[in-house]
Amino acid sequence: MRIYFRGNLYGCNQATAFVEDKGKIIFIGSDKEALKYSGEQIDLNNKYVYPGFNDSHMHLVNYGQSLKNVLLEKHTNSLKALLEELKKHLVKGQWLIGRGWNHDYFTDEQRFPTRKDLDMISEEEPIVITRTCGHILVANSKAIELANITSEVVEGGYFDLDAGLFQENALYLIYDTIPQPTIEEIKDNILIAQKELHSYGITSVQSDDLLSATSDYHDALQAFEQLRAENKLTIRVYEQAQLPTLKALKEFINLGYCTGSGDEFFKIGPLKMLGDGSLGARTAFLSKPYYDAPKTRGIPVFSREEIKMTFDYANRHEMQIAIHAIGDGILDWIFEGYENALKNYSREDPRHGIVHCQITREDQLLKYQQLHLHAYIQSVFLDYDNHIINQRVSPQLAQTSYNFKTLRNITTISNGSDCPVEAPDVLKGIQLAVTRTSIDGTGPYLKEQALTREEAIESFTIGGAYASFEEEVKGTLEVGKYCDFVVLSDNILDVDVQHIKDIKVLATYVGGQLVYGGQ
Repeated sequence: MRIYFRGNLYGCNQATAFVEDKGKIIFIGSDKEALKYSGEQIDLNNKYVYPGFNDSHMHLVNYGQSLKNVLLEKHTNSLKALLEELKKHLVKGQWLIGRGWNHDYFTDEQRFPTRKDLDMISEEEPIVITRTCGHILVANSKAIELANITSEVVEGGYFDLDAGLFQENALYLIYDTIPQPTIEEIKDNILIAQKELHSYGITSVQSDDLLSATSDYHDALQAFEQLRAENKLTIRVYEQAQLPTLKALKEFINLGYCTGSGDEFFKIGPLKMLGDGSLGARTAFLSKPYYDAPKTRGIPVFSREEIKMTFDYANRHEMQIAIHAIGDGILDWIFEGYENALKNYSREDPRHGIVHCQITREDQLLKYQQLHLHAYIQSVFLDYDNHIINQRVSPQLAQTSYNFKTLRNITTISNGSDCPVEAPDVLKGIQLAVTRTSIDGTGPYLKEQALTREEAIESFTIGGAYASFEEEVKGTLEVGKYCDFVVLSDNILDVDVQHIKDIKVLATYVGGQLVYGGQ
């Protein structure tokens, strides 16, 4: 039993103390009443206590792996700087793998790197660099040679061997060639990632991992299950189970996996599907051509019929569904799929949803409400997308895109980072949700779509808990819920709005156990 006292508790009606027993909160009230309990006493020193943060869409295993690879986001101010950074990490006989470049930030040449660029670094060692969005990679000649590509096309993807460019499903032509991590290496990635996540105050994640570790999703499942059995998981994981085909989904369900199976630290969540690409890469699938690239509408990863059939099967077998959708073109197919599935098999509270919810028409916003779809938003995306939205789509379409306030008013929302696409910086995400302004001052973009501070906090706490059917056990500081909380240096509600991102995470607790920092 632990007694926490002298704290400023968010949402607790001026209570200053709480008591934890067996990982849950058993009392909230005054210091005087709390200190009547017997147990370890922890002075919160009048700091600000919030429910543990919940990132409702990210890639935990990929994040851990990315921290081992060459991190390129700090070296994308020019193509020249990118190539120079890669040269520093070249090791004879080893794959050179990097992630995080963004050609829109290049000051010398605003173009994708190419196969020839990477060949200048080495033609002997395989080199692969993935764009920050995760939807495009560039490979050098050696990596392409090892991939032994024999097909000319890839369904749901595109590649150009001369340029060394691979998009969407074509990424796996290269990824499947890279030596696959062992289960122990996947476990190490998870442990590295959870340590970093705790430093941001995150206690729960909803994470897409089954295809991020190896081509065999069983390895990722084993890694999580072994860590759980070893009591080494200190972050609560709701697995957004990405399965590439209907056949794989059927096998998964036949093995006994379904939404809700597992325990408080590792639980199967929704079927996760990838509908299209990213706006920055121009692979998000739009209903009309890109405003600045009229020869393309983007790339749908699945056909219209595949979405319909997979949704129907998952829904009939009580699987929750969450699908990545950035373009309004893919949304049309997705809404049709959900309407068909729910018509064929009506369910009381499936909590199906859409991940990203970026480019939307006015008629599509109403569909969220009609179908009761949960919106998994990423307010942190505004930091970059503020710079490109009015280039990529028409002014009319831009007005009804990133409509987070509207979505909150008509349905349920939760917030995340899509890490490692962006750092899992919750406080930055809260600031951008409120200001709608990039960190560099660009914006605000559709200021009327800003969330209040309280709404932004909820999107990273109780909103995430709702998305995983766990609002009764986490998301707020209440008796009976997990004792998951974060201690901050300042009050999110009072600090200057442009400095919310600068608030320090002093400590993070999961089930009453200190997992980061300390008092």
